[in-house]
Amino acid sequence: MNKEIRNAVYRILDASANRVGEGLRTMEEIARFVLDDSKLTSEFKSQRHGLVDALKSISRVSLLRARNTGEDVGTEITGTGEYLRADLADVVAAAAARTQQSLRVLEEYTKTIDPDISVELEQIRYRCYTACAAIELRIVTHSKNCSLHSSSLYVLMSCGSSQSNFQSKVEELLVGEVDVIQLRDRSADDRTLISRARAGTEIARRLGKVFIMNDRADLALAADTDGVHVGQEELPVADARRIVGNRLVGVSTHSIQQALDAVKDGADYIGCGPVFSSKTKCFTEFVGTEFLTQVVDEIQIPAFAIGGIDLTNVDQVIRSGMHRVAVTGAIRDSDNPVEVAQQLKMVLNAAVEAADKPEDPR
Repeated sequence: MNKEIRNAVYRILDASANRVGEGLRTMEEIARFVLDDSKLTSEFKSQRHGLVDALKSISRVSLLRARNTGEDVGTEITGTGEYLRADLADVVAAAAARTQQSLRVLEEYTKTIDPDISVELEQIRYRCYTACAAIELRIVTHSKNCSLHSSSLYVLMSCGSSQSNFQSKVEELLVGEVDVIQLRDRSADDRTLISRARAGTEIARRLGKVFIMNDRADLALAADTDGVHVGQEELPVADARRIVGNRLVGVSTHSIQQALDAVKDGADYIGCGPVFSSKTKCFTEFVGTEFLTQVVDEIQIPAFAIGGIDLTNVDQVIRSGMHRVAVTGAIRDSDNPVEVAQQLKMVLNAAVEAADKPEDPR
């Protein structure tokens, strides 16, 4: 290898080592400060230190002398979206891709200098694949949970008369203050459900909202929805989780014991009802607002009151201390569903703001 080529190799190694270190540090900070995941934080830190150890036999002075950022033609080349990150999931995905690719570059070029270094880098790369997959999955779940925790208005809707009709309603509702939409239609066939769910999920993600499939964990997975909601007679949380993985799993509950069981089983959120009578489902018993108060006092995960809730009685739900509701008929049967959604959201937001205000010490 002549001097010119060797210098070029050192430039490549220097740039790639910097990329790997930056990428690992970016993911380490997410694991530490966003996810509070000590295991992943330690793993990325270990990989950073492993990188330094693997390259220690290469003279740092030689790498620095080879560095020539001012004449690097690559600094003037930018890709589409290089300066755009929609959310933390995008930040992690970009860091993971950059790190893994640069590790492979280091591995290949160190073979021309010292094959033993390449072997060490190969092991770091394999560890990086595993850790990157873990943090990408974790940050997506974290983002969904953050969206869920900040949600207060959840709407259940059917497939509608057509695909275009369904999509326009989903878009209108999500733009009009609805936070979560659940597709619930037991009369629709699987193909229709998947088609509607895929479209609804795409709209929800574009708007930073949440889209859930009712009952069918298999269809939630196939349509790549944000999660699935199951009842007391459907799949247990653990079995639903085996199908949908890190997606959200919600559970319908009708008593405080069922709510506590749902938390223990690993549910991400619960529905609490039926609070009042409704046209959607026929129940012989209603939990009333007393159950809601119990949930507020004892349950930490997001809980949505459901069952016959509309603008005429949402104040009763709020007085129980619960500030999240799931509705069907209030939206479905309205001549102006968006306006109703906005009014419900305004009432819920006002309740949250009032609850957050410190009491007057006078």
